[in-house]
Amino acid sequence: MDGIINVIKPKGISSHDVVYKLRKKLGMKKVGHTGTLDPEASGVLPICLGKGTKVAGFLLEKEKGYVGKCRLGITTDTQDLQGKILYERPGNPTEEEIRQALLTFTPGYDQIPPMYSALKYKGRKLYEYAREGIEVPREPRFVRFEILEIVVYDQEEREITLEIVCSKGTYIRTLCHDLGDALGVGGAMSDLHRTKSGPFTQENAAHLEDLLKMERGEIEERLLPIDYPLAHLPRFPIEGERNRRLAENGNKPELTEDQLKTLETLYEPDQLFRLYLDEKIIGIGKVDQKEREEPGGKMRFQKVF
Repeated sequence: MDGIINVIKPKGISSHDVVYKLRKKLGMKKVGHTGTLDPEASGVLPICLGKGTKVAGFLLEKEKGYVGKCRLGITTDTQDLQGKILYERPGNPTEEEIRQALLTFTPGYDQIPPMYSALKYKGRKLYEYAREGIEVPREPRFVRFEILEIVVYDQEEREITLEIVCSKGTYIRTLCHDLGDALGVGGAMSDLHRTKSGPFTQENAAHLEDLLKMERGEIEERLLPIDYPLAHLPRFPIEGERNRRLAENGNKPELTEDQLKTLETLYEPDQLFRLYLDEKIIGIGKVDQKEREEPGGKMRFQKVF
């Protein structure tokens, strides 16, 4: 079973738990997710099966969509309501003040990753330091927002519901924390639901609980092809009996000089493209100048399926 299945992760379990449950359900070893969701968050979590795991890295690069809630007046060590409250502040900003504050974060800003995260410093994960009460330096990372808008503001509860579409690596917890600081009252994430991950949306996803009740054949019917999330890459077909034999044995196909010249004409250097044989994707490649100069008409493959 090779492909990708779009899953809605429920609250209360980790992304690893989802992988474990599906691996056990399907009796497969090669199962992986494409971007961690915190245990208390819910939403879209594409799961790669079999050869589909080879495109997981490409999915991590895609933009993400969320509906998140920010509780004002509270600052915690984890930047969400599951953490220890460090302090509380009075104040009740107006919706217009919040809108103005949000403008300071668009189209993007330098975000300092939270200590409670899986990023590493000197070989150890940040949350390991945080649990020991140690704060280590973190380099800010520029994050972008295509959408950052108020959906609902409950001024009495001091809770903002935000619609967010952002670049990879954006921490919504940190956004809530930084927004609270910008408003002078502090803030912490109170809820998070992922609505999209690249081309995967909640409209074409199945709830984990439902998948676990299905027969294997029913799950296979919901499986999306390996190349589903790669539609943005140009498609390049090749032919030849030798390449067919190479592909059948899991080896890299060989491109002729004419094919390489065609690629060089069609695409810029280092442009990724999908390689197809008999209407089936067999890899992701690019023309690399260093490889191009070597004899034998070779090219560089990013992935071979």
